[in-house]
Amino acid sequence: MSSGGDLRLVRLHILAEGPTEEGFVNGILAPVLGAHNVFADVHSITTGRHYGRLFRGGLTKYEHLARDLMLWMKQDQNEDSWFTTMVDFYALPNNFPGRATWPLAGTAYDRTLHLEAEFGRDIVRRLNGLPVARRLIPYIQLHEFEALLFSDPEGFKEAFPDKPKAIAQLAAVRAQFPGPEDIDDDPRTAPSKRILNVLPDYQKPVAGLLIAQRIRLPVIRRECPHFDEWLTRLLTLVGPEAASGLL
Repeated sequence: MSSGGDLRLVRLHILAEGPTEEGFVNGILAPVLGAHNVFADVHSITTGRHYGRLFRGGLTKYEHLARDLMLWMKQDQNEDSWFTTMVDFYALPNNFPGRATWPLAGTAYDRTLHLEAEFGRDIVRRLNGLPVARRLIPYIQLHEFEALLFSDPEGFKEAFPDKPKAIAQLAAVRAQFPGPEDIDDDPRTAPSKRILNVLPDYQKPVAGLLIAQRIRLPVIRRECPHFDEWLTRLLTLVGPEAASGLL
């Protein structure tokens, strides 16, 4: 909301890593953002084209992300348009901006902030200073989407009501860490791997959204500080008072 009581409207374009994040944005984030005059749309990263068909989802090459994002930004340079990303820290491509210079002694959170900043600088450089480049809010999820689901393992009951022992195991995992975003990014013990270890039927696009809906956004924001910082930043695009509202 701008000064004078006039409503400010923002169009927010979100480039997501894959269909799970896309579903999360459409099913959970977009309604909340829209209620605060931030109207979001989302699509997954384009990974290839073949005979006119687009293939989307996954971040195996940084160029896929950069190319997709810059194309979108060039297509919509209106002053009310903003852009952001939702990609995982886990398994980022080796040539992602900042990978070679991140703080070796820093925490994963420190490294993520460094990567986000370097990513933003790279896009500004590639767009040769176009004003739209300054309306990018880079976001990297610590350590991957499934970390959000560890905000409250009881939420797994929504998708797995007959698996109380497995859910108890996930609760025990959560108890080992200060917060869901601290669960590591090892290929064997990343959040998604820990879920699959006890719930091999877990399918991200369907179960992930159901579980997140059960947990609810206020709980995720409380338990995941970096995610909360991102959502707060998105809400403040229409004014600082928007982020202080109850979600």
